[in-house]
Amino acid sequence: MYPGIHAAANPQRAAFIMANSGLEVSYAEFEARSNRLAHLLRDQGLVHGDHYSVFMENNDRYLESCAAGERTGLYYTCINSYLTADEVAYIIQNSESQILITSRAKQEVALAAAAQCPELSLILIVDADSTSLPANCRDFAEACAEHPDSPIADEQLGTSMLYSSGTTGRPKGIIRPLPVQPPAESLPIFQFLGQLWGYQEDMVYLSPAPLYHSAPQAAVNLALRIGGTVVIMERFDALEYLALIERYQVSHSQLVPTMFSRMLKLPEEDRNKYNLSSLRIAVHAAAPCPVMVKEQMIDWWGPIIHEYYGATEGLGFAACNTEEWLAHKGTVGKIVLGELAVLDDDMQPVPMGEPGTLWFQTATEFSYHNDPEKTAESTSADGSMTTVGDVGYVDADGFLYLTDRKTFMIISGGVNIYPQECEDLLISHPKVEDAAVFGVPNTDLGEEVKAVVQTATGITGDDALTEELLVYLSEHLSRQKIPRSVDYVTEMPRLPTGKLYKRLLRDKYWGDGQSRIV
Repeated sequence: MYPGIHAAANPQRAAFIMANSGLEVSYAEFEARSNRLAHLLRDQGLVHGDHYSVFMENNDRYLESCAAGERTGLYYTCINSYLTADEVAYIIQNSESQILITSRAKQEVALAAAAQCPELSLILIVDADSTSLPANCRDFAEACAEHPDSPIADEQLGTSMLYSSGTTGRPKGIIRPLPVQPPAESLPIFQFLGQLWGYQEDMVYLSPAPLYHSAPQAAVNLALRIGGTVVIMERFDALEYLALIERYQVSHSQLVPTMFSRMLKLPEEDRNKYNLSSLRIAVHAAAPCPVMVKEQMIDWWGPIIHEYYGATEGLGFAACNTEEWLAHKGTVGKIVLGELAVLDDDMQPVPMGEPGTLWFQTATEFSYHNDPEKTAESTSADGSMTTVGDVGYVDADGFLYLTDRKTFMIISGGVNIYPQECEDLLISHPKVEDAAVFGVPNTDLGEEVKAVVQTATGITGDDALTEELLVYLSEHLSRQKIPRSVDYVTEMPRLPTGKLYKRLLRDKYWGDGQSRIV
């Protein structure tokens, strides 16, 4: 998110536009805002390699909150804006953040989290009520206004450190090495993606997703670095998304499959009322896209769009042009990000068409923050390949199919959900003997959260108990982690070692368990 020469060459060009309000922030203003915050971060003592966090909804201060880190050599962690105070506190502490940037809308949760984080030296609150702030809190704009809008003297590249899942169920920080170099020189992964997605200076990028997510983080970052304009939706609405394409002549966008599904469910009259001919490239990420949804999108957007790119978490991007999509009608293009290996548990290649663990040569080095065991688990012995535990196979034409995920992470509407937290809470309930949580099919979200419970002796699993358990979970978890339904079994399928054989439960809902990446 470093505009560099574009702030000087095109100062009045809109860097970004907030979709709901229509507020435009020019490159000149965006540059000035980012510089002020960069000075503030330096004055707070943050130096190369230090960390801070951002916890707020999509708003007009979000991008500068990230951009300041990219010119001060810092790691910034964008936290899911729907998390509870305990969940936010864990990430702040685990990331070793020294400063928290939040908003008035998230202030209550943020302050409750901050009470558990003694290492935080400052909390900046966008649109804060300055009359009732704790001692270590300040209004974001007021604090930044005390600093110059010129670049800091020691500008250097910073980057995001976002969070994913771990085998324990706790999210893990994914950190990349941060070389000491000018901020105008981006990391190799961003250089690669900019070329892959056909980014160019006159582009208009429409961002419909929360900015804390890794996919919009990368896409918006690239658009600003190349001098394009970003249109930011505060929240996704299917019809408004289509209207924005026409209004701003959008050329590029990135979505999750659920957004495709919701647009397809619009009445045909609404779906076809806007001119989408400016759209050139669409990327979908965060979850596999159901075949039927992809086929319908191809029928609708195929005559308009130039290229589609598909991705699943950790697997890189598969790309093909419109003609290839139409020819294959729902299959995925060839993997183009690094080389793919499908290996068995002994790290040996499996025959073509047979499933194995998917390993990739990564475009950039990464590790799990302060977790060498998790890093080693996901890295090959020679250090050349990494995996996120996905299982799949490649057919004779080079198309990739996803058949399983070793960690059973749930991806619902593009959001990663880690079931261990919910399982631990259920098991701690006095009326529950044992519990398992996993994803089951949902035509709109891809997956939804399901709980299966073995009740304690003498307790009946009925609607009253279900309601009691869901209320109990809602007191501890954010809403997307709470099961949509609870089923009951007489005994959990555990191995003699005590390990829960979750596959036996999950396969009752998934059939053969296969989901195709398309």
